Amino acid sequence: MSTLKPGLKGKIEIVVAEEHTAPHVGSGRVHVLATPVMVNLMEAAALQAVEGLLPAGHQTVGTHLDITHTAATPVGMRVRAYAEVTKVDKRTLTFSVYAEDDKERIGGGMHERIIINLERFDARMQEKLGSLPDK
Repeated sequence: MSTLKPGLKGKIEIVVAEEHTAPHVGSGRVHVLATPVMVNLMEAAALQAVEGLLPAGHQTVGTHLDITHTAATPVGMRVRAYAEVTKVDKRTLTFSVYAEDDKERIGGGMHERIIINLERFDARMQEKLGSLPDK
């Protein structure tokens, strides 16, 4: 994992469609880009920055978000999300993230992801499911 270091960057973009709007995802009534969709784009940009550098059998999962959504984006406008690794602390990756549309910056903040071993993670999830009481 020595290839994971500050400065790695990712980018993703979409054209806002009806399925990206607040009413469609249940986060509001105004037909503009929904905050959860913007956050998803920021997370996708973070994934894109590091995913190809992880060892086999490992992945990252989001653990912390501190995001603002400061401007609305209408259906039909392009949105780009960017992520840059700012810190690597053992298994924790910290990203600076932001998003912009064709006119302005629409949000930004910080995102953390932790590197997991998929086999161990899946085993814990199966154990968690097995601990549920029978109905």
